[in-house]
Amino acid sequence: MRVHSFWLLATLLSSPAQSGETLIHAGQLIDGISDQPRQQVTVVVEGNRILEVLSGYRSPSDEQQLIDLSDHTLMPGLMDMHTHVDMVLSGDSYGEAFFIDPADRALRATDYTEATLMAGFTTVRNLGGTVALSLRDAINAGHILGPRIYAAGTAIATTGGHGDPTNGLNQELSSLKGKPGPAEGVISGPHQARDAIRQRYKDGADVIKLTVTGGVLSLAKSGDNPQFMADEMEAIMAAARDYNYVVAVHAHGAEGMKRAVMAGVDSVEHGTYMNDEVIRLMKKNGTWYVPTISAGRYVAEHAEQYPAIVRPKAKAVGPQIQATFAKAYAEGVRIAFGTDAGVFPHGENGQEFIYMVEAGMPPMAAIQSATINAATLLRIDDQLGSVEPGKLADLVAVKGDPLTAIQLMTDVRFVMKDGQVVKAD
Repeated sequence: MRVHSFWLLATLLSSPAQSGETLIHAGQLIDGISDQPRQQVTVVVEGNRILEVLSGYRSPSDEQQLIDLSDHTLMPGLMDMHTHVDMVLSGDSYGEAFFIDPADRALRATDYTEATLMAGFTTVRNLGGTVALSLRDAINAGHILGPRIYAAGTAIATTGGHGDPTNGLNQELSSLKGKPGPAEGVISGPHQARDAIRQRYKDGADVIKLTVTGGVLSLAKSGDNPQFMADEMEAIMAAARDYNYVVAVHAHGAEGMKRAVMAGVDSVEHGTYMNDEVIRLMKKNGTWYVPTISAGRYVAEHAEQYPAIVRPKAKAVGPQIQATFAKAYAEGVRIAFGTDAGVFPHGENGQEFIYMVEAGMPPMAAIQSATINAATLLRIDDQLGSVEPGKLADLVAVKGDPLTAIQLMTDVRFVMKDGQVVKAD
C-alpha cells in the first residue's frame, strides 16, 4: 500500500539517512547492466549507498533491517529524460497564464513530483520551466517529495519559434510583454545564442534545452520547420561546452535535427521525421534519442481539446513518433527513456515501456534505457543507473517479472530513493 505522504515527509525530515545496514531480499534483480537477470539476491544498503550485492538470501543480524522482496523484481531507480514536472498541459492551459502566478504552478507541482516519484522515477531531466529550479532545490532540501531533478530552466528558442512566449498574443499583449530576449529564452543570432547559455548558467540550470524545430503544442503554424541556423547552433554548443552542459534538442523535422546533431548536441527529443541521413549522423556522433512516444500518442488522441492551430499538428505528428522510434532502434541509434510527462498526466510515465516494447524493443533493453542509458546520457553513471556497490541507493521493485509482462512497469510497488523507503507494499 502507499505510505501516506504527510507522515512520510515528516519521517524523512526527522531521519535524513537510514542508520545501520538494510538487507533487501530480491526474488529477481535487474541490475541495469547485465542482459540477464539474477535470481535470489541480497542487496545490502548502508546509509544512502549500496554496500554489497550478494548471491542468495543472507540472514540479517540483530543490527540489520530486512526488506523482503522475494516475490518482486528489483531494479535501479528509473529515470525519465524528458519531463515537465511544473505543469500539466491541456486545452485550458493556454489561458491559465493570465490568471495564475509562478507560486501557483509550484504548489500544484508538488503533486506532480510526488506522483512521479511514486511511479518509480527517482531521477528526471526537466526540459523547460523556471519553477522546476525551485522544485529541485525544495526536493533536495527535503521540503517536498519528488525525484532528483536535473533542470534546464527556461528552454532556448528563436524569435517566433517553438518556445517564444509571445507567440499567438495580440499586438497589445505582445507589446506589453516586450520583445523577449536571451533572458526569456529567445535568441536571434550567434551573439544572443551564447548569451542565452550564460544566462542559463546564471539562473542555475543543470542542463540545456533547445527548440530547434517547430513544435506541436505552440501557437505557431509549423510543427517541424528548422528554427536555428547553423551558426547559432555552433555558438550555442561552443558556449555549452565551456560550462560542461548536457544539451537536449526538441526536434520534429529532419533538417533541424541534422543541424543540431552536426553541431554536437547530446540528445534529440521526439525525432518525429528523422530520416536515414539523420540516423547515420546520430550513430556516427553517438547522439542519444529520447523518443517520448507517450506524448505523441496522447496529443493525437486528444487533439480536439487544443486550439485550432494546434490540432492538425497533433494529428500529424503524434502517430508518427512510435514508428520513428521502431526504425531508429532497429538501426542501432542509442536510446534513452523519456516521456514528455506534463503533456499527459504525471505518474503515467511507465506507459512508455509498453509502447517501446510494442515497437520492437526487448523488455530488458527498455528497462536499461531508463536506467544505465539515461544515467550515461546525464553523465551520472558513476553514481546512478545500476545496482552496484558504491552507487546511490535508488531502487524500485515490481511484483512479478517485467521481462515477461512489461505492463508491470506501470505498477511499481517499492521505491527507495537515496537510501530512504518512500513507497512499499
